[in-house]
Amino acid sequence: MSVSTDALLFSAGAAAATGIVGAALVLALARVRVAAAAIVAPLVVVLSIAVGVVVGAASMLLTAGDMTGLLLVLLASVPAALAAGIVIAARIQSAARAAERAAAAAETERRVEGQRRDLVAWISHDLRTPLAGIRATAEGIHDGVLTDAGAAAVTIQRNAQRMSDMVDDLLTLSRLQAPSVVLERTDVDVGDLVSDVVASLRPLADAGGVTLSGSAETGARARVAAPELRRAVTNLVANGIRHSPPGSTVETTVELRDGSLRIAVADACEGIAPDDLPYVFETGWRGSAARPTDAGAGLGLAIVRGVADAHGGSATVRNATRGCVFEVTLPLRSDP
Repeated sequence: MSVSTDALLFSAGAAAATGIVGAALVLALARVRVAAAAIVAPLVVVLSIAVGVVVGAASMLLTAGDMTGLLLVLLASVPAALAAGIVIAARIQSAARAAERAAAAAETERRVEGQRRDLVAWISHDLRTPLAGIRATAEGIHDGVLTDAGAAAVTIQRNAQRMSDMVDDLLTLSRLQAPSVVLERTDVDVGDLVSDVVASLRPLADAGGVTLSGSAETGARARVAAPELRRAVTNLVANGIRHSPPGSTVETTVELRDGSLRIAVADACEGIAPDDLPYVFETGWRGSAARPTDAGAGLGLAIVRGVADAHGGSATVRNATRGCVFEVTLPLRSDP
């Protein structure tokens, strides 16, 4: 075997060994950061070629000048290899982000579609009760069993209102859960908004023997969708009135805290079972003994969370000494 052939085989072996080690390094790096591995991979190719050339040149006893020339040529290829690696890494990152967005969109669509199916199922079930009441009353009038037309009219009106409220809740929640929901926001004094809600619900509280109280910090303003926020606060206060016993108090407060605006409604519902707390704001939740099952379709608190989420805020609940404290936290300023 000639010297040149020996040198060629030796240099090829050195290049192959360097390439194998480099490939292992790239594979290990790819498990952590694929983009970084993409940048390193072309450099490994250049390095393996450089090692093969250097080893082969040394075996062929080239002069120092020849060796320097070869190394300069290889060095000149490093920027091109690095640029190629960066381009590949950028393409990989772009494809990964697109895949993540597509997966997130698909998951959101599946979640929303599932929620809508649940909504339809729950509403369909709950509409049967007031509808049955209307039908029974109408049949009683027709058969002559019910002779008090005034009382029958009140029954029909009450059940029709329940059905109307359920449909309104369904439409509101469906809109809030839409992936592309955009609320029309204006700068609002949230303290005044909450005060108006409390005043409008005072007759309901008086009928149940419940006292309403509240307070708001001066300058509690935020950029919000007033109708939706009013609906959320109304749901919380009405919820507190329904589940608080006569002689108790439902307190609503508005305060500024840590760069956010906080609306809290404290009732006297005797608390929620700890196992139920994580599910309070889920669509259709009605709870256990502390919460009656005839209070509607279980959409009120889901609407509260939907309004909070649409504003970039949050809705939470915790047990307190005499009942529960529901909180809606909103950013003071946010873009529509």
